[in-house]
Amino acid sequence: MSVLVVGSMAYDAVETPFAEIARALGGSAMFFSAAASYFSPVNLVAVVGNDFDHNDIDFLRERQVDLLGLTTVKGETFRWSGKYADNMIDRQTIYTKLGVFENFDPVLPERYTSSEYVFLANIQPDLQYNVVQQVKNPRFIAMDTMNFWITGTLDELKKTLSVVDALIINDSEVRLLSREANLFIGAKTIQAMGPKTLIVKKGEHGSILVHEDSYFMCPALPVEQVHDPTGAGDTFAGGFMGYLAMAEAVNEAVLRRAVVMGTVMASFCVESFSAQRLKTLTPDEIKARTAQLLTAMRLESDGIWIQP
Repeated sequence: MSVLVVGSMAYDAVETPFAEIARALGGSAMFFSAAASYFSPVNLVAVVGNDFDHNDIDFLRERQVDLLGLTTVKGETFRWSGKYADNMIDRQTIYTKLGVFENFDPVLPERYTSSEYVFLANIQPDLQYNVVQQVKNPRFIAMDTMNFWITGTLDELKKTLSVVDALIINDSEVRLLSREANLFIGAKTIQAMGPKTLIVKKGEHGSILVHEDSYFMCPALPVEQVHDPTGAGDTFAGGFMGYLAMAEAVNEAVLRRAVVMGTVMASFCVESFSAQRLKTLTPDEIKARTAQLLTAMRLESDGIWIQP
């Protein structure tokens, strides 16, 4: 079953303590699609300028990503530049040039309107809401957001939250959106806004799935060679949503497995610049790393002493 993503395509200039690259393929829709396509066909909606080299995304076509929704208009493709600190967590934005993305107004091709699994990447909340109105009978809608929209367009954001099933968000954004210092109280506050499922990202410390009244903590995989964290969050979302679409079911057990798969895919993303590592993955590599993560999470009950 296919999954729909609406987001950005970009060119990034990234500097890390290891190296730098002046023109790397980026954007939320690109990273999401690269990951999700290992599990399900993907319908992509984004906009690029006439400076965009469409040969850069041949690998997406080869991986069952439908690009009918990728629009090319006159102007410059969205560009972002950032520099990472030695800890590979903190980063400085050097510049953001929206280009044609500034006037992005997504209109779904007719065949995309029947998509049952939908991911709304980090764009204006009113645009996210308009996309939801174009989808006919969605089974599961997840969205991303950021502090800029939380502080600047809160009413529009709450309107969109009221019509989605899941929100993928980091821990600081949970506190900002909920106005609660306690992460779990904050999650409950956000659930009351609409989404019954939250995935709270905590970087190198993993993630927390909050689904209705249950919690699931998933650790991050220990990656020894982190070369570029750019796009890890969107790659996580791609693994998560791609797995859900493949499973064709949404329940707590499947959601937990989807979080594991998102974690696995994100661990590959950070091993290289742009989507280079995601381009060369094999199913066997994904299975092996999934087994590694599940082994790390396993705890046998025998031998644990519990006082009666």
